Amino acid sequence: MGRGKLPAGRSGWRSGSADAASGMNYFKMIVLPLRQFAVQGGGIFGKFGNRRGMFPGIEPVRSRNWQVFGLAVGLPLAGYAARVVLGDVLVGYPYATFYPVILMIAVLARPLASVLAVGLSAVLAAPFAVDSNAEFLPQSLSAWIGLSLFLAVSGMIVWLLHALRSALDSATEARAALTLANRHLEERVALRTRELTEANQRLLAETEARVGAEAQARQGQKMEAIGQLSGGVAHDFNNMLAIIMGSLHVAKRRLERGDTDVVQFLDGALEGAGRAAGLTQRLLAFSRKQPLTPEVADMNALVRGLDELLRRSLGETVRLELALGGGLWRTRVDKGQVENALVNLAINARDAMPDGGKLTIETMNAFLDDAYASAHDEVTPGQYVLLAVSDAGVGMTRKVMERAFDPFFTTKDAGKGTGLGLSQVYGFVKQSGGHIKIYSEPGQGTTIKIYLARHYGEGEVRADVVLDAEVPMGRPSVSVLVVEDDDAVREIAVGILRELGYTVEEAASGYAALRMMEAGTRFTLLFTDVVMPGMSGRMLAEAALRVQPDLRVIYTTGYTANAIVHNGMVDPGVELLTKPYSLEQLARKMQRVLQG
Repeated sequence: MGRGKLPAGRSGWRSGSADAASGMNYFKMIVLPLRQFAVQGGGIFGKFGNRRGMFPGIEPVRSRNWQVFGLAVGLPLAGYAARVVLGDVLVGYPYATFYPVILMIAVLARPLASVLAVGLSAVLAAPFAVDSNAEFLPQSLSAWIGLSLFLAVSGMIVWLLHALRSALDSATEARAALTLANRHLEERVALRTRELTEANQRLLAETEARVGAEAQARQGQKMEAIGQLSGGVAHDFNNMLAIIMGSLHVAKRRLERGDTDVVQFLDGALEGAGRAAGLTQRLLAFSRKQPLTPEVADMNALVRGLDELLRRSLGETVRLELALGGGLWRTRVDKGQVENALVNLAINARDAMPDGGKLTIETMNAFLDDAYASAHDEVTPGQYVLLAVSDAGVGMTRKVMERAFDPFFTTKDAGKGTGLGLSQVYGFVKQSGGHIKIYSEPGQGTTIKIYLARHYGEGEVRADVVLDAEVPMGRPSVSVLVVEDDDAVREIAVGILRELGYTVEEAASGYAALRMMEAGTRFTLLFTDVVMPGMSGRMLAEAALRVQPDLRVIYTTGYTANAIVHNGMVDPGVELLTKPYSLEQLARKMQRVLQG
């Protein structure tokens, strides 16, 4: 059998069919697994971040047209040569050596070159598709079928590999684009993070600077307030001391000359001292340090009790109107401080109406809810007794309202106000656990509302002791023991009590006083300082009551925080007379305690 001849009995159909079958087998064995691998493992190729395609090493070949078309011609010729060499082995398989050529060219070349290689391979393989006489018969059906199958399978290989290559190129490009986008995103995130960090650092620095500036501003405001307070105190005290010292010096010189006409100067000294004492009480009230003596009170009764005094103080041009609510709840306050607050507010209202007008004092039950409390500092939601004072005066601007409670702040002309009236009211209300609010508009008048907590506990409203119009005098049968460690203060207290008609003994310490009582001396009343070295006034009173249970006790002190005052409130059942006190104040306190 010659080279290229079919064995006897084999036809062109057989050779074409067998070769087609071998092509299909090749397709199934190599191309399909390659496709499956490419589809399932496409991510493997994507791992080569910067590489293109399924076989990145052939890119330089594919990018040069002369090399591509050289391969398209050279590889089919190589297949032809291999077919010639293996002619006896591959008899009946005319296309066997051309399928690898098609596969290689499909991988290495572009579509146009691959089509050229397929056509050239078909032409070169045609001589091997011969009949039994070694002649290619174009009219032979089997030859045409074999050639058609070769072209079809080759075309499928070329199309599939180029489709796979295109898909993988697209996937690789997409992955590269995604990687690039991620890199850009990371760069932008890093840039934005850096910008935010810098912005936060700037904000932190600005916040620290603002906090520092606010602290400096608050310190400045505090120092300004302290300066205003100290300046006001110094100014007022200097004026009062000038009155006292001047009056006493003139009285002394007259008495040295034998002139007894000194009453007016002594009255001036007393007036100056009284004003000084009142100033200290107002300052203590503003600072919430004054000792309060709270008791169950009926606000309507307190207002009615001040009606006559208020009408005299307001004058004829101001009409006073009371609007007292029915069923008013009870409250627990220091009655004297409520009266002082009402008088201060009424006088301020009178001064705000120089041409006269109506002043209204109103009481009612009120409830402050959570919303109101959250909008106002130091306010506890709950039920309150409301005391409101309204005038039809000139009103206040917002700036004036913001400073209305500042000590020594006043809009009145010089000499017509100390600027402590509203400060005293504010301090008393806050110390009593209440709330105060100003409502005012320029030209529309002012309303000041005081909220005092409702009293839920037991206790009846105690009727006030009716005091004599004149200074009440004592009796020699009432013996008083005065205990004071300051000799000068003790001498004055003893002198006042003897002037009032009481029998008085004195002691410089708690121990000395207790020895007198333990020796059998009985007293009607103990008048003792609270703060003393060794034994305090409270300790002395407790020991003295064990010796004499019916002993009456009055404490006196110049301190605001001591053994008988806690949280600004005088302990229940304690009678206290704060220093400085006048003869009349001591006389009325003695009367109240002895009658009570």
